[in-house]
Amino acid sequence: MSKTVQITRYGGAEVLELVERAVGQPAAGEILLRHHAIGLNFIDVYQRSGLYALPLPLALGMEGAGVVEAVGDGVTHLQKGDRVAYASNPPGSYCERRVMPATHVCKLPDHISLETGAAMMLKGLTVQYLLKQCIPVEGLQAGDHVLFHAAAGGVGLIACQWAKALGLKLIATAGSDEKCQLALLSGASHAINYRTQDFAARVQEITGGQGVKVVYDSVGKDTWEGSLACLRRFGLMVSFGNASGPVPPISVAALAPKGLYLTRPSVFVYAHSRETTQAMADQLFEVVSSGKVKIHIAQRYALQEVRAAHHALEARQTTGSTILTV
Repeated sequence: MSKTVQITRYGGAEVLELVERAVGQPAAGEILLRHHAIGLNFIDVYQRSGLYALPLPLALGMEGAGVVEAVGDGVTHLQKGDRVAYASNPPGSYCERRVMPATHVCKLPDHISLETGAAMMLKGLTVQYLLKQCIPVEGLQAGDHVLFHAAAGGVGLIACQWAKALGLKLIATAGSDEKCQLALLSGASHAINYRTQDFAARVQEITGGQGVKVVYDSVGKDTWEGSLACLRRFGLMVSFGNASGPVPPISVAALAPKGLYLTRPSVFVYAHSRETTQAMADQLFEVVSSGKVKIHIAQRYALQEVRAAHHALEARQTTGSTILTV
């Protein structure tokens, strides 16, 4: 049996329940994993609320790290006793133990802790595909400006550091002066408090009226119009989240004046196979191992405190990464 957080209906944090669920043995292509730590992400909120509706009852969680207890037939890249971390479908990481597909599970380098692994996989792989693969038609070169919303969160702080390592001038937005300072300390070239400043106007000032090549926006509804205004000719609008609510229906004609590009990607579009997942993870492990990116775990909650963790995340009271401990 395994203590597992699940929902039987959509709603607020109150629908999260800690229950005992049976854990079987891994079938072909699967592993049995005992968690040490679990990552908390906004996609968990989307699934809990029903914005991303999945069949009920639903065990939540897309990210975790722990030790392999058994492997099924056909699993060759992992073995019993391996320290591993993952970002993976289907959901279900909010638990002590689980059986899951092995495809997106990666062996952790010895010098990366399990807590760090749980805090970085979904967020770090997201930053990898954003900065290295989801790029504007003219490419990204050292010295280019990019705009990154919610830059003091788990994804954002990794992005600030990784962008600096690539020589990019990342313009960060956040909802408080304290969060802006954290983004600057993490490598952002500029930081804008969107609660007290017009971020679109400030971006134009910073770039001398040119705008940025790409906007990485996980906020959604509240930043959509301003984000489009920040883009230069042939710029790329990357909408990869909905923290403030989904972007309303748009007219493609809005892209015409500057010939803008628009995409709505997700990490699993890029990490779609064993090979692509490992290649992305190898780049993440390398940049973390080098010290160029440090994983900032600012909040820890016990698994049974999951409701409080969700409340804090939704209230935007968190910075960096949040983990649930087992």
